[in-house]
Amino acid sequence: MLLEVRGVTKSFPGVQALRGVDLTLGRGEVLAVLGENGAGKSTLMKILAGVQAADEGAFVLEGKEVRIDSVRAAMAVGIALIHQELNLAENLEIAANIFLGRELRRFGLLDDEAMREEAAKYLAMVGLEVDAATEVGTLPIGKQQLVEIAKALSVDARVLIMDEPTSSLSQTEAEQLFVVIKDLVSRGVSIIYISHRLSEIVGIADRVMVLRDGENAGELTGTEIEHQAMVQLMVGRDLDRFYQRTPHPLGEMRLEVRGLRTAAYPDHETSFQLAAGEVVGVAGLVGAGRTEMLEALFGVVPSLAGEVRIKGEQVRISSPQEAIAVGLALVPEDRKTQGAILDMSILENTSLASLRRDARAGAFLNVEAEKELAREGIKNLSISTPGEEQLVRYLSGGNQQKVVLAKWLAMKPQVLLLDEPTRGIDVGAKEEIYGLIEALARQGMAILFVSSEMEEVMGLSDRVLVMHEGAISGELRGDECTEEGIMSLATGDVTILESTKA
Repeated sequence: MLLEVRGVTKSFPGVQALRGVDLTLGRGEVLAVLGENGAGKSTLMKILAGVQAADEGAFVLEGKEVRIDSVRAAMAVGIALIHQELNLAENLEIAANIFLGRELRRFGLLDDEAMREEAAKYLAMVGLEVDAATEVGTLPIGKQQLVEIAKALSVDARVLIMDEPTSSLSQTEAEQLFVVIKDLVSRGVSIIYISHRLSEIVGIADRVMVLRDGENAGELTGTEIEHQAMVQLMVGRDLDRFYQRTPHPLGEMRLEVRGLRTAAYPDHETSFQLAAGEVVGVAGLVGAGRTEMLEALFGVVPSLAGEVRIKGEQVRISSPQEAIAVGLALVPEDRKTQGAILDMSILENTSLASLRRDARAGAFLNVEAEKELAREGIKNLSISTPGEEQLVRYLSGGNQQKVVLAKWLAMKPQVLLLDEPTRGIDVGAKEEIYGLIEALARQGMAILFVSSEMEEVMGLSDRVLVMHEGAISGELRGDECTEEGIMSLATGDVTILESTKA
């Protein structure tokens, strides 16, 4: 056994984050650590990496107890954490990032040549064929992820902790990462892998450890590692109907888009319709133009051409304010930088979009209206919080997403646009978001959502629009909506449509 963690306990003011947690990790093993937001995963990983100190507990490495009370101490025993938000200096070259704080010197001066030569060795280990003198900011996110891994290997890491490593990667980049992980494991490096994407866990984990409410909830190995078993351990119940879609009649045509062209794909047009009570998923590979389409519809970026109609009436949208005025709402992909203001309270966040509408005499804050919106949002979306004054920063990812949704639902929009609505939230919070989408559709709201999770697109949608290079390459309904069908259209292969028509 390479690493043993025994009885780790950690508390914060008013919160017991971990209660006597145990963990074991073998040499060359991939251990997936799962749990809902707030289960204690991040706290445990930060303790292992020396970012935070445990209140109680012991750490045994290769049979010898070690002290981990700082990042330096963790690195000294070979434990490195690769954060979800990459910790790289984008204005520096790759070699400078790999040796940051440990620079090689010659005659008291930085030895750039030596660092580049050494960095090249670690880049080769992760399969990254890029000059070590390349500025990190010029690399796509997938290659930056590999630079982080190379950096960890340069300090002789025996245990690599990967926190949501594929959350911002394309499918191709994620597959490259899995190849690197397998290669590292073959050389004896052990991996602790955290992800909300359970399909990844099935493919790469040797063992799964589940935390629930700060305690060990159970383990799975070998053929036990499957979706339903992982979900049941995480939430403590069986989710027989994860996607609770019920057929209901559609209403009036709520949104019509004709010939929309965006700056990302100026030569390709997008056209589609969306009815009241309808949930339409938008699938496609990363870079297909899905987010750009939503942003153009909402006026975040200007469209180059196209016509938009709301309830049959042509509208002009050149700014988010105009989009809101005609009944559109957009929940963006990145809730932390675009959806919510983390250092403001739930009350302040939920009322942001409604301030002008609810202002007294058109110019003064309506404090009572703000409080009412916040309380309604907390109640209707089951936001877990001590009260509306709680800062959004201290909420779990799922509850932060609910706050963003509450802000827009307070505007009672005609059309709700969702960009990756469940990215980075746990399975229990996902179930709640799915239930909310279903309830809103049943009440007559028109919902258009973008998702990179195939299972989510197929489970939630009345029909699926698939995008390829800025245009809709096809539409799938019912039995047509399969993983094969979506991927064929996402890669520009329209033969799937021809086969279904035949």
